[in-house]
Amino acid sequence: MGSVPASARVYVACVVLGALACLASLPTVRVPWWIVALLSTLYAGCERITLPRGPRTAGVPGREAPKGMGTFLPVLLAGAFLLPPPAAALVALPGALFARVEQRPRWLRRVWRAAQLAVAIWAASRVHWALGGRDAVVAPDFPYALVPAGAAVLTFCLVLTLLDGGILALAERVPVRGAWRGLFPRSLAPVAVHGLAGLMMAVLWRSPYGPVAALLVLLPMYVSCWVFAQYHRERAAHQATIRALVQAVDIKDGYTRGHSERVGQASMMIARELGMNDERVEVLRFAGILHDVGKLGVPTRLLRKDGPLTPEERRVIELHPEYGHEMVRGIGFLGEARSAILHHHERLDGSGYPYGLMGAQIPEFARVVAVADAFDAMTSTRSYRRARPVPAALEELERCAGSQFDPGMVGALARALGRYGWRPAVTADTNTPLRGGVCPPATPLVSSRLEGHPTNVGRRGP
Repeated sequence: MGSVPASARVYVACVVLGALACLASLPTVRVPWWIVALLSTLYAGCERITLPRGPRTAGVPGREAPKGMGTFLPVLLAGAFLLPPPAAALVALPGALFARVEQRPRWLRRVWRAAQLAVAIWAASRVHWALGGRDAVVAPDFPYALVPAGAAVLTFCLVLTLLDGGILALAERVPVRGAWRGLFPRSLAPVAVHGLAGLMMAVLWRSPYGPVAALLVLLPMYVSCWVFAQYHRERAAHQATIRALVQAVDIKDGYTRGHSERVGQASMMIARELGMNDERVEVLRFAGILHDVGKLGVPTRLLRKDGPLTPEERRVIELHPEYGHEMVRGIGFLGEARSAILHHHERLDGSGYPYGLMGAQIPEFARVVAVADAFDAMTSTRSYRRARPVPAALEELERCAGSQFDPGMVGALARALGRYGWRPAVTADTNTPLRGGVCPPATPLVSSRLEGHPTNVGRRGP
């Protein structure tokens, strides 16, 4: 994110003021400064340790999956359990302000991250102390010590979620209704695990074994994080593989550039509306992105041909699902996505291709991708016809539901669009003359086997 909207900058400034307010009472509080210094140094050092990076969580200030924030949260939460709230908030500042940041604007991302962590840790420490957590840690009083610690973890996670949702809405222009969706449940489990490690650090710190024993807790946390980072590195390799294939398709058929990514996004929207778990949603996104990878096996002259295709040329293009399936058959992590690539042009009435499957014979992923593919094809401007409005595209999908498309998938897409909206994209140069004329508004665009109406047999598939 090279440029940050003014509203997002104002939001960051407000959070910074909130962090300063959290620190304002420091002069009036009795602070064990040696603990603050040790934890701050430890957290700052952890931030500088080089680990394989995970994927960005969002393109907003401070949300590029920072190493320390995910890996060494036990240090920050131990500070919340050991220190008064303003002192606990101070622990995060040096590490956050001097952390490595790859994306610009670096200074804004560092300031945002420092302020966000300071406010969250202050709130967690405040709740922990209000529930008598300090005495429970010193005693130690188990299992009661888990109650204030758990409340502090929930508070920390909730504050981060609220702040993250705000920056997503303002900096990334995510619709307000969806900015906070899923943030809290996705972050609660890992933060809870780190909270237990932080509580162990705090208890050991107050025990006769002292700080040295407490620091040993970080070793297994570091190892587990390293393993987790390896998993993310493997996922990044998967993403790179898919990105390379999609780029190759985009280069070969430039008139549909960006179509694959949007089909992946629409497929995810349908999947979430159907209640699929996160793992299947991710695989379905891969299916949507790669559904046209078989175009790499189609002669470029056919993909870029001016005017209608002959029946023989059309049959060649209709082979692209089989080409695509052959290309990805050996990629194990795609799973169910392979069947979607092969069958996304099948129709419920059995008149589709390549195998003429009917109804429930068509794999679920293929039925999802078919709807997403047709929807984006209709709402995107192509070289041979202009885009349709979203309501008109939905109306056409509903008209063809039951014969060409699965009514359940069409309904799921309609509900998702009503909730989150859709921004149609132009995938071809709108200054390029429309070849073959503009399709009349009344002409259905999705009722043939490729994309167009039977009267538009010569058009290329989406």
